[in-house]
Amino acid sequence: MGSKHVTLGIVILAAIILFLAHRYFRAERRYPFPRTGWAGLAIIVGCEALLALRVQFVTVYFTPLAWTGYLLFVDALTANLQGSSLLQRSPRRFLALAAWSIPLWLIFEAYNLRLRNWTYVGLPSNLLARDIGYAWSFATIWPAIFETAEFVRALGFFRGPAKPRRPVTRRVQWGMAIAGLLCLTVPVALPPKFGSYFFGIVWVGFALLLDPVNYHGKGCSLLRLWEKGSTTLLCSFLFSGLICGFFWEFWNYWAHARWIYIFPILQRWKIFEMPAPGFLGFLPFAVECFVMYEFLRTLGRWLKSARHSDAEQSAAEESRCFAYFV
Repeated sequence: MGSKHVTLGIVILAAIILFLAHRYFRAERRYPFPRTGWAGLAIIVGCEALLALRVQFVTVYFTPLAWTGYLLFVDALTANLQGSSLLQRSPRRFLALAAWSIPLWLIFEAYNLRLRNWTYVGLPSNLLARDIGYAWSFATIWPAIFETAEFVRALGFFRGPAKPRRPVTRRVQWGMAIAGLLCLTVPVALPPKFGSYFFGIVWVGFALLLDPVNYHGKGCSLLRLWEKGSTTLLCSFLFSGLICGFFWEFWNYWAHARWIYIFPILQRWKIFEMPAPGFLGFLPFAVECFVMYEFLRTLGRWLKSARHSDAEQSAAEESRCFAYFV
């Protein structure tokens, strides 16, 4: 990979940071900045410095360390803007996101076992140390997406008057679900050398398949929000995917223990380790993270067999949806 592609990636990431910083400093901040935010910033800066000094622990665990700092810092920025944040408002939900992030990401790792889109290099030879790194890194994925989406919303992006639309028909819902099922099964049904070319559709498959389920289960459904005329949540998660995607690839590039992409597409057109068009996949992946987690919550409510009236269910559904951005 040419150095110009690394430079381009740094320039794009710097532009994103400056854009967000400009919006942040223009906002009316009325709440104290939490101490956890300073701790997070110190972790990020300290890790960068120790990585440059090639301190072994940091070179191996740089990715989860940096993302731990990121989570604390972004959560504090959100609290500074709106007086509450995911970690402050509901530590239990934050920990649930981190816990579920591991098995949810392992679903994609299972796809990768067959389709061979990425592999890991520079991992410690000690299996326990390796597993700690895996679990710690995977546990930051879903919290990063959710924290960043809430920060985007707190900055005032994508707000606007809701304009209710026509209800989504059953035919559309079934069409989405069938399309999602095909996206999830076609890549693994094909021989691996062909299926690897279709890994990209996996990043949208779960969203298409599960959001109609959330709709009927009275969970927070993007379809129902669309009916209400609200796209704030959808757009916030899309933007969150772009932001996190560039941070993931930037920090991964400098780490000793990292992933590299081996899928047979555009390997000469990389930004950091990612072939340039691959960055577009982070946008639907962030939406998929939201839909998959909300499906778990919806399934949990089904298992509890709670009975409410339709009006109570509708009110509870809307409350759950907008609770992400309280």
